[in-house]
Amino acid sequence: MTESDLGAEALALDKQVFHSWSAQAHLNPIAIARGLGSRLWDHAGREYLDFSSQMVNVNIGHSHPKVVAAIAEQAAELATIAPPTANLVRGRAVAEILRHAPEGFTKVFLTNGGADAVENAIRMARLHTGRDKVLSTYRSYHGNTGAAVVATGDWRRIPNEYARGHVHFFGPFPYRSEFWSDSPEQETERALHHLERVILSEGPDSIAAILLETVPGTAGVLVPPPGYLSGVRELATRHGIMLILDEVMAGFGRTGHWLALDGVDGGTVVPDLVTFAKGVNSGYVPVGGVMISEPITKTFDDTVFPGGLTYSGHPLAAASILAALQAMESEGIVVNANRIGTDVLGPGLRALAAKHPIIGEVRGMGVFWALDLVTDPQARTPVPAATVGAIKAACADRGLLVFAAENRIHVVPPCIVTDDEVAQALAIYDEVFGEVGAG
Repeated sequence: MTESDLGAEALALDKQVFHSWSAQAHLNPIAIARGLGSRLWDHAGREYLDFSSQMVNVNIGHSHPKVVAAIAEQAAELATIAPPTANLVRGRAVAEILRHAPEGFTKVFLTNGGADAVENAIRMARLHTGRDKVLSTYRSYHGNTGAAVVATGDWRRIPNEYARGHVHFFGPFPYRSEFWSDSPEQETERALHHLERVILSEGPDSIAAILLETVPGTAGVLVPPPGYLSGVRELATRHGIMLILDEVMAGFGRTGHWLALDGVDGGTVVPDLVTFAKGVNSGYVPVGGVMISEPITKTFDDTVFPGGLTYSGHPLAAASILAALQAMESEGIVVNANRIGTDVLGPGLRALAAKHPIIGEVRGMGVFWALDLVTDPQARTPVPAATVGAIKAACADRGLLVFAAENRIHVVPPCIVTDDEVAQALAIYDEVFGEVGAG
């Protein structure tokens, strides 16, 4: 069969696939055949620069040879084994994860993905505290399983509200403040006051955990203003509440740090639990997990933890984690993400915003950025969905794959992205914003 035939077959067979978050009759996917680094190719050989990192997870880039080889070698040696066994590659992967964990973290529970990780972190917090309620923000996404989707704040929660004990509050967002703030410092002060009032109104002794994305991703790459996470930590400690930081999207290089918490408030905030997935192995094999601080692990020394997964600590996933994290360190990939954000991508996006009034705000760090698109820079009126759709399509026509959410374009290339690739993407954005923004 020719490549054209293979592409046609892929699209024909895809009609039998039930796609997530989609109206099934209105899909128009690209059939991707292969990838390498920051680039993808369809079956016709057309090249795309991937500035979406797919689901903001391919941090190490596509088809990294060391990770691919590690998976293949492990598959040949031992493709799967049950969680109760000890397994060398699993142990090495956990040890590598703990090297990057905050101080005082001693164990890792491995899951099949980020939503599983959030589910089990909530379970641990509830069992450890003997409390029930979980507080999370309206601008958040934590996964598509029972408690995780109800902890989520965006529209996806509403048709799925079957889990108990969830309370939402507003986190800080200076550009679109809920608190009428006129500075980041005031936003922090008022957001913390709001959270404290919610805690007191709900009853501190009923609250098991505060669950926050360290840097909310799908909600808009909302880097917390200075002092906010530290203030949340203080409130949680004062009331005996566990602080869960969700690093599923923000972790392992995405912000230019090993964990996003390392780059916020001077890296001084130590949570009680950290959830992760995505970047830990760039999604090569489905995996996630919970980093657990020692006080919580001790709760389960003599008490059974009532949770488990058939594929927890799967050898292929473990091998991919170990190879990915070792490659990221030896090749300076996290350092590259930090440099790109500080020296190349951040300045380039701010230059675009100065040129194109459609870009109301640029925010982010590392290779984790969002462009907040507006029809009126003064009123900050969000552009309609049709405008974002037109921008996404125009970029794809020019060979650039972007991540779009609500009125935003998220600029989230792999951590290995080069200066030249950033320049190529910026040139496409410039052309598209000039075309769509002028219309």
